[in-house]
Amino acid sequence: MQDSPPTQHRQAEVGGIDMQWDECGSGIPVVLVHGIPTSPRLWRKVMPLVGGARLLAWEMVGFGRSIPQGRGRDISVRAQAGYLLAWLDALGLDRVVLAGHDLGGGVVQIAALRQPERCLGLLLTNAIGYDSWPIPSVKMLRATGGLVRHLPAGAIRTGVFGMLMARGHDDPQVARESLALHSAPYAEHGAGEALIRQVRALDVEDTRAVAGELPRLRGTPARVVWGAADRFQKIKYGARFAEDLGVPLERIEGGKHFTPEDHPDRIAAAITALIREAGERAPAAPGRGAAGAS
Repeated sequence: MQDSPPTQHRQAEVGGIDMQWDECGSGIPVVLVHGIPTSPRLWRKVMPLVGGARLLAWEMVGFGRSIPQGRGRDISVRAQAGYLLAWLDALGLDRVVLAGHDLGGGVVQIAALRQPERCLGLLLTNAIGYDSWPIPSVKMLRATGGLVRHLPAGAIRTGVFGMLMARGHDDPQVARESLALHSAPYAEHGAGEALIRQVRALDVEDTRAVAGELPRLRGTPARVVWGAADRFQKIKYGARFAEDLGVPLERIEGGKHFTPEDHPDRIAAAITALIREAGERAPAAPGRGAAGAS
């Protein structure tokens, strides 16, 4: 592949919220949505490997650089789907490929089901869904929120985030890099308070409510790519998604939770396949651009 264009940080006010994202490329729009405790930087190794698309790694409200925007707002998975659709409207993106990891997988499921005509393709990788979440460590954080809220950023970085990254990566070097990268916004914006605000917004009913509707997306090009050794989002849930969407399950043997960081080639290949299928279905649907974004 030829050298990819540099990724740019963009932002625009949507419904009174300062929304942010990373963007590169041109062509069919592909929206990438991260989970917890990450940000659009989760996709940093994937984006350079994908060509022929306008890649937009959207930042959930109240996460990453947007942590301050979460104060006083609903930042549940269900609410994030609404924010995402409003952002797509603001950018004039009528039809897109949606890709989600972890919480972002729940966000794109809900968004696709709310507006299936907008979804050119769907990628789920080690995503939440059904009753698969919150995981035990997150439940513990929520139960001890009063204590965690007052922990210094360094303790959260080495303790909570250190555990998540160590258990969620199968590449130790990438785990160390990701720990430094993803913990930085928390340190800047009040680590304990930000983390507890995020985990207290989690409600499994957000995905339980739409679980029975997922087969409605059959016929939409889809890929389910799963780290088979994930201890957070078990492979059985990947198999259930694949069955409901009517597609094969693509297993990454030995892969754990943070597949876009440990196995960007596999994720990029799945996205590229969806772009190809989306192009066959809607060759003239790249969107109208990002008017008003900076």
